[in-house]
Amino acid sequence: MARETTYLELSQDGGGAHKFYEVVVDGTTVVVRYGRIGAAGQVQQSSFPTAERARAAAAKKIGEKVRKGYAPAVQGQRAARPVTRRQVASAPSTARAVAPVLWRFRTGASAFGIHVDEDRCWVGNQAGDVYTLSHGGEVLARYSLPDGVKCLVADEFWIYAGCDDGAVYDLSSKVPFKAYDIAEDVDIFWLDIREGVLNVADANGGLTVIDHEDEFQWSRKSSGAQAWMVRADADAVYHGHVDGVTAYAPDGSGQLWHTRTNGQVLFGWQEDDAVFAGTARHCVQRLSKETGALEATFRCDAAVYSCATSPDGRHVFAGDSSSSVYCFDADGRRLWKLGTGSGSALSMQYLDERLYLVTTDGSLVCVDASEAAISAAREGTVPTAVDVKSAAALPVYTPAASAAAVAVVPAAAAPVDAVVVECVQQGGRLRVHVVSGGYEPSWNVQFPRGIREPGARYLVDGLHAATGGFYRVRGEIRRLV
Repeated sequence: MARETTYLELSQDGGGAHKFYEVVVDGTTVVVRYGRIGAAGQVQQSSFPTAERARAAAAKKIGEKVRKGYAPAVQGQRAARPVTRRQVASAPSTARAVAPVLWRFRTGASAFGIHVDEDRCWVGNQAGDVYTLSHGGEVLARYSLPDGVKCLVADEFWIYAGCDDGAVYDLSSKVPFKAYDIAEDVDIFWLDIREGVLNVADANGGLTVIDHEDEFQWSRKSSGAQAWMVRADADAVYHGHVDGVTAYAPDGSGQLWHTRTNGQVLFGWQEDDAVFAGTARHCVQRLSKETGALEATFRCDAAVYSCATSPDGRHVFAGDSSSSVYCFDADGRRLWKLGTGSGSALSMQYLDERLYLVTTDGSLVCVDASEAAISAAREGTVPTAVDVKSAAALPVYTPAASAAAVAVVPAAAAPVDAVVVECVQQGGRLRVHVVSGGYEPSWNVQFPRGIREPGARYLVDGLHAATGGFYRVRGEIRRLV
């Protein structure tokens, strides 16, 4: 029986949808491939008892898409739509002294993404490279992603990279997986993830919320464009844009408050009771999470590209467009201003008296932020910074694009402590459930869509229950045969 292929596209002017949908019927098998025009897309495969049932199912899928505006097209005639690259200017520092830099690692391209935890430091740059380093500056691993990294975010154990290709990759194990594929008409600016729920701020000032199954939940359009801030907690999602900061209920049921900031929001940070907005008008502003009231203003000498706080709330840090870094007390009094020596800090994080910066020249910089080191730096005494080099033999980990890229384990060789999960067809969608005992079998497992195949079983190192009533995979994913 001849193989039948139907290829459709939906492309809208003005930055709207730009996506494709392909259905292939091969005997009793139907393969659906969909995604952004110009990308490989995601693949779903279904089997049917007869060829007639397969063709009927395919016809239904095609009809649904045509009713939504899709039309027959020739693959390759439309080009992929360009994505927004953040354009930033960086001037030399106006500070008279340089920060006490302990070590510096140059990634080779401008860097936005940073995450620092108790174990290691992460940096992601616009070339799509993500490196992990020890707190002492030793390079431990490298990931190579398909496009530039806009941000790195952590959700408990899991580390995610939001990229310019519109995808969010899970970097929690050696082989990265595409965890979320953002809607084609959303141009990612910033991300936050909380208990598997993804919050996306975009170029148009929109906020989109996606659940653990990579399925749309709700969206809102704030009053301003250029949304470079999104932070989330149990009580709200905080969205920073040209017109200030807007807080929404976590379920999207309504706006809680809106506060106009002193200038466009370029970066956001949060603590338990407050959010911090770095603005284009040379300041960081602290807002009450409960009411949105302005609690303090921290004044810099140039546009603020990034900010962070110490965990105790005693200090607020900021990085400006003139390659300077600042420290303030909780009331807004400036304690010091120093030059970074490595361009402007596009993101930052504080941990254990060290301030970590990623900069316009592509460096991950570790600054000694202890009182003694800062006092010495203001007097002109700084340590000799170590220039960290990446090992030539360092392995490079790339994303698993399909089920074929997943490691295979024979059933006889499966570790006794591994957890077995299975991909099942449920209500027209592919879901993953737990097969191993000791778990709730009706709960879904958050699992990469790109490697799901009906009936396939997989081994995972562990599962963790999320408050939303689903499981999250921890560790490696292998196919069980």
